[in-house]
Amino acid sequence: MSKIKIIFFIIIAFIIYKGVVAFKNFEIGVGDKVAEIEELADYEKEGEVIGLMMYLGDPPELKEHLFTKSRSKCLKLKAVAEETSYAYYECAKINAVIKGGKIIRVIEEIEVFE
Repeated sequence: MSKIKIIFFIIIAFIIYKGVVAFKNFEIGVGDKVAEIEELADYEKEGEVIGLMMYLGDPPELKEHLFTKSRSKCLKLKAVAEETSYAYYECAKINAVIKGGKIIRVIEEIEVFE
C-alpha cells in the first residue's frame, strides 16, 4: 500500500509542476505579444533603455542616439564608432520616448557606462 501512495504523490507533484510551468510560460508569452503589438502599432511609450549617444561640437551637443538591447552590445558599438569617427560617444541608461523600437526623444541621462 505504501508504494501506491508514493507513486500517487509523485504523479500529483508532477501534475502540479506541469501546471506551474504552463502558467509561467503563458505569462511570458502574453508579455512578449503585448510588446510585439505595441511595436507594430507605432505606440509611443516612455521608459528606461540603454542607448549609444553621439555628441558633436564645442560644447558637445547630442546629435544622434541609437537604441541597444544590452550594455555589452552598446559598448561594442561604441568601440567601433570611436575607431571610425571623431565624434564623442557614450553608452548610457536613459529615460526616453520609444516608438517602434527606436528612441524618439531623450528625456534625461540616468547613468553613463564606461
